[in-house]
Amino acid sequence: MIAVGLSTVVEWYDFTLCLYFAPTLSRVFFGSDGESLGKTLAGFAIAYVMRPVGAIFFGQFGDRRGRKPTLLLSMSLMTIAMLGLALLPTYQQVGPVAGLLLIAMRCVMGFSIGGEYPAVVAYLFETARPHRRGLVTSLAAAASEVGGLIAVGLCSWLTVNLDAPALESWGWRIPFLIGALLAAAIWLVRAIVPEPPAFVAARNSGTITGSPLARSLSGARKSIAIGFAISALGSITYYVGITYVPSFIKLTNAANDATALHLSTMAAFCVIVVTPLVGWLSDLTGRKRVLLALSGLCILLPPILFNLVLSEWAGIAVLLLAALAGGVSAVGAVATAEQFPASIRLSGLALGATTATAIFGGAAPFVAYELQRWSNSPATPGFMIAAVALVSGAILYAIMPARHSSVAVAADT
Repeated sequence: MIAVGLSTVVEWYDFTLCLYFAPTLSRVFFGSDGESLGKTLAGFAIAYVMRPVGAIFFGQFGDRRGRKPTLLLSMSLMTIAMLGLALLPTYQQVGPVAGLLLIAMRCVMGFSIGGEYPAVVAYLFETARPHRRGLVTSLAAAASEVGGLIAVGLCSWLTVNLDAPALESWGWRIPFLIGALLAAAIWLVRAIVPEPPAFVAARNSGTITGSPLARSLSGARKSIAIGFAISALGSITYYVGITYVPSFIKLTNAANDATALHLSTMAAFCVIVVTPLVGWLSDLTGRKRVLLALSGLCILLPPILFNLVLSEWAGIAVLLLAALAGGVSAVGAVATAEQFPASIRLSGLALGATTATAIFGGAAPFVAYELQRWSNSPATPGFMIAAVALVSGAILYAIMPARHSSVAVAADT
């Protein structure tokens, strides 16, 4: 569990690096015109379409072949993509082709992460004791945020210690080269982990037959809907409430790039602390109760908090936004995994959780950017979160089981 959970640090370091470095990458790959940041965020949104594609591919692969081969293949692709991105030519060297190459590498990353995170969640869920599944599975979210913390910390350090010409000529390549080396090292660690007992039992019992994707669509539509609602809430709170914040600050001229990255570093620390606590709380009180409470907070607080980001209370506002996102991610991972038996768990996660992430995660920063420019209101990103929380909360209230799902318990014990 430690080997698999901690390896998520590297995968999410690689993936979130581009989001935290978006202001710099926009100048490097799209030039210095006023639309470069918007083009960069739009390109990243396109790359997110590959997440559900990768999730469906890896879901079929993982439910048939196993969790371990899935983890190894996804990390191999991420290593290749990170190294390729670090070696890309810039806008000054090849013109608009540079931006297309950046998006292509992001698409490979999106395809990889589409299979990575569901496989890690399934592995942790299937190896944890039933009464500790919330706490253990939440470690996937906490570990991923450690990767995000390393990414934002390194970006902040480079921004502060390198002048703009050095950063845009060669400094931006450093974190991607480091990411490629770390990913290759983690591949070696993953090579030693065994398959989780739940999957081995499902394979030995002969329940893994036919297409896992088709069986999910025919027999687990309610579970897919629950996973979609949970992931929609988790994605909008994370990608608008945390990773969009540096671009939000740049658009509103509230602070410089270094200050924005400093605030993002504070947010990452907050998520790491909050995530296991909320996962443990869900073990005690139930997933639905915690998710509904978080949905209510996400309806009320984000519009207020985005206004506070522009004030002297910016640090507190960023921490509260991060706490909301971390809480949803913590309970969302285990609550979604519980909806499916081991024989179709990755395919079910792909159809529900990862599809919602592509819609409410990948496109969300770009949509928030455009809506905020159109409305000229700093509260606009907060209202986006509130709207999704309202709909997701209503769906979960209506169809989610009141206590832990019996589907996973029956299939995995």
